[in-house]
Amino acid sequence: MDMQALLQQAQAMQQQLVQAQQQLDEAQVEGTSGGGLVKVTVSGRGSVEDITIDPKAIDPDDLADSAQTIADLVLAAIRDAETAVEELQQEKMGPLAEGLGGGLPGGGMPGLPGF
Repeated sequence: MDMQALLQQAQAMQQQLVQAQQQLDEAQVEGTSGGGLVKVTVSGRGSVEDITIDPKAIDPDDLADSAQTIADLVLAAIRDAETAVEELQQEKMGPLAEGLGGGLPGGGMPGLPGF
């Protein structure tokens, strides 16, 4: 086994990991519900950045029901955005995990169990 080649491969994978993490930091995804009445913007890391509620979601004649409906729509939009974040994270980080031998017994670095 060529230790120098192994170290170079590990360094290249580390650079790819840092780059993927930066892309996730900069990414934003949107979740929606109620046919677009509620929109939630979430970072690629999963933190909620913005929530927009269309005034059409509010029934001035029934504020109590509107409040519950809006709460339900916000929750649904957040869940929609979380799904999009998971897909984005898998897209960016999945190939790196496979390169490390994710899912392979004993790890993916030859001669180094657990790596």
